[in-house]
Amino acid sequence: MLIFFKERLALLSVPKTGSTAYFKSLRDRADIVVSGPPDLKHAPVRRFDRFFQNIFLKMYDTELEVMAVVREPLDWLGSWYRYRSRPELLGHEKATHDLSFDAFVQGYLRTPRPAFADVGSQSEFFRTRSNGRGATHVFRYDNQQAILDFLQDRLDTEINLTRENVSPKRPMDIAPQTERRFRKIHAAEFDLYDRAR
Repeated sequence: MLIFFKERLALLSVPKTGSTAYFKSLRDRADIVVSGPPDLKHAPVRRFDRFFQNIFLKMYDTELEVMAVVREPLDWLGSWYRYRSRPELLGHEKATHDLSFDAFVQGYLRTPRPAFADVGSQSEFFRTRSNGRGATHVFRYDNQQAILDFLQDRLDTEINLTRENVSPKRPMDIAPQTERRFRKIHAAEFDLYDRAR
């Protein structure tokens, strides 16, 4: 998470949406840098609103706008699937080396989810409190130019991105019936993505 006080902007870090590249490029420009632990670095909208936003409201009588990125739901799951096939995870309960993408998605659809597929949800990340404002600016991951343009304009700075945290390449085949079931059960994920710019 990065907070730019003068610009009244918070950039939240949704896991697996390329936030590490923006974090690395903008950390020296930010007023507050939250790089860990993961529960704070990747604080969802509700947690940000409850704790961080309240600080600015109570101390400075100002509210920050919130920016975040959302990824197409199956692509987002695919990124988790590939990420968890890194060599250093071999033998770990979260490893996906011996799984197909279809098996990974089927695991995600189970209740409770097995450890390898327990990755949360983007719609849950964006869920607001009953009295919260929520995210002000939500961009699609596949519209990197819009993200870049917005941040460069808002922060009045040039941003030079590098590729960070790149997952291994793997086949992403999924059976039609698995995809249909995922789309039906997790329609909220697609609604969120469709509303993003």
